Amino acid sequence: MAAPSISFLGSGSGIDLQGIITTLMQAQQVPITALQKQATSYNTKISNLGVLKSKLSGLQTAAQALKPAVLQTPLQKFAKPSVSFADTGIGSATASAEAMGGSYSLEVSHLAQAQKIQSAAMPTSGLPLGTVTLELGSVSGGSFTVGQDKDGNNRSFQIEVTADNNTPEKLARAINQANTGVSATVINSKDASGNAVSHLVLTGKEGGDQAFRLSGTGGVAGLADYDPAHPATNANFTEVSAAQDAEIKLDGIAITSHSNTVENALTGVTLNLGKVGSTTVTVTEDHASQLKAALTSFVNAYNDAASSMKSLGAYDSETKVAGVLQGNRILREAQNTLSALVFGTSYDGGTPGDLSDDLRLASLGITFKSSDGTLSIDADKLDAAIAKDPEAVANFAANIGKAFDDSIEKIVGLSGSIATSTASMKTSISELEKRQAALTLRLEAVEARYRKQFAAVDTLMANMNSTSSYLTQQLATLSKTTSS
Repeated sequence: MAAPSISFLGSGSGIDLQGIITTLMQAQQVPITALQKQATSYNTKISNLGVLKSKLSGLQTAAQALKPAVLQTPLQKFAKPSVSFADTGIGSATASAEAMGGSYSLEVSHLAQAQKIQSAAMPTSGLPLGTVTLELGSVSGGSFTVGQDKDGNNRSFQIEVTADNNTPEKLARAINQANTGVSATVINSKDASGNAVSHLVLTGKEGGDQAFRLSGTGGVAGLADYDPAHPATNANFTEVSAAQDAEIKLDGIAITSHSNTVENALTGVTLNLGKVGSTTVTVTEDHASQLKAALTSFVNAYNDAASSMKSLGAYDSETKVAGVLQGNRILREAQNTLSALVFGTSYDGGTPGDLSDDLRLASLGITFKSSDGTLSIDADKLDAAIAKDPEAVANFAANIGKAFDDSIEKIVGLSGSIATSTASMKTSISELEKRQAALTLRLEAVEARYRKQFAAVDTLMANMNSTSSYLTQQLATLSKTTSS
C-alpha cells in the first residue's frame, strides 16, 4: 500500500484546514489592527492640529500687523501720508510712512540737467586716429575738477580711435561700450555741397557732478577737446546744455540736488521736479483707512480661526459624529485663550469720559457673537471712534496685536502646545510601528507553525483514510471468498 500524496493543505483529510488557519490568523491579527487604528488616530489628530495651527497662525499674522515697529509709535504704524502739489505742473511727490503732515512753500529755481554737446560736421569715415580721454567731474569757480569713484580713483576713461572704429558710428559704439556714464549718438546730415556728414552727440547723466571733459592725443588732438568750464572756446563742439544741479527752496530754505528726484528734503517725502516755478506742497496723514483695514483684517482672521475651531470640536447629536479634536486639550486651550483675549484686552490712556478711558473692542463696535463664537463689526461705530481719537484707537490696536501675538505664540510657536503635542504623538506612532513590526514577525512564525502542524495532521489523516479504504477492500474480498 503506497503512502497517499498531499497536493494542498486539507486534500488528505478532506477538511478545510486552510480556512481554519485563516480564521486563527485573523484572531491573531486583532492586536495589530488595534495598533494600526491607534496610529491612524494619532495621524488624524496631527493633521487636524496642523489645520488649527494654520488658522491660529493666520490670526497671529493679522495681530502682528497691528503692532508698531521698533522706534515707531502706534499712530505712525497706521499713517498713510499722501502729498499734493497746488501746481501739478511743477512736480509730483510720493510719501513713505515716515512722512509728517504739513504744508510747505516750494520754489524751483533750476532743474537738474545733463551736459550735452554736439560736434561740428565730420566725415562719415576716415576719422583721425588717436586717443580720446573722457573725464567726469564738476565745474566750479571757472574750472573743471575731475571726480573720483568710490575707490578713490579718478573718473577718467580712454577710448582708442583705430582703423577698426574710425567712423562716427563705430566711435559712438566704442564710447557707449566703455561704460563711462556718457552716452553717444550720431546725427547724419549733408553739408552745403550735398556731402554726407555726421555730428557726434555726447550726453552725460543728470546733475552738476556729472559734467565731462574731453581731450585728445595723436590725430584727434585738438579735434576732440572740450572743456565744460569754458564752453565758448571749444571750436569743434557746441554746448547744447550744461551739467546742472536742481536748486529749490522749501519754506525759504535753499536745497540743491544732483537729480530732479529730491529725496528726504522733507522727511519721508520724495519730490519729483517737473519745471521751474513756485507752488505749495501739502502732506496729509490718513490714519482712518489704515486703522480700519488692519482691524477688519484682524476680525476676519479671528472669525476664520473661530469657525475652524468650532468645526474641529463639534459634535452632531443626530449623526453621532464628533469633530476630530472634540475634547482635545489644545483646542480647548486655544478657544479659552482667544475668548479671554477678546474680553480682557483693553487700553486706558485717558481721563474718565474720554474715548481712551478703558477702551475695549466693544468701544470700537467690535462685538462677540455667542451663537457661533465669531466677532462682528459695526462699521459706523468704528469710523466714529477712529475719527474721534485715532491715537487712542491705534494704541488699543497695538495692545490687541501684542496680546494676541504673545498668547498665540505659546500655542503655535516652535516650543508651543501644538509642536509639543505633535512631537509626542509622532514618538508614539514610531513606537506603535515598532510594535506592529514585532507582532508581524511573531505572527509569521505562528502561521508557519500552524501550517506545519496542520500539514502533519493532514498527512496522518490521509494515511488513516488510506488504511481504512484498504481494510474495507480486504474485508469485502474475504466476505466474497467465504460465501463461495
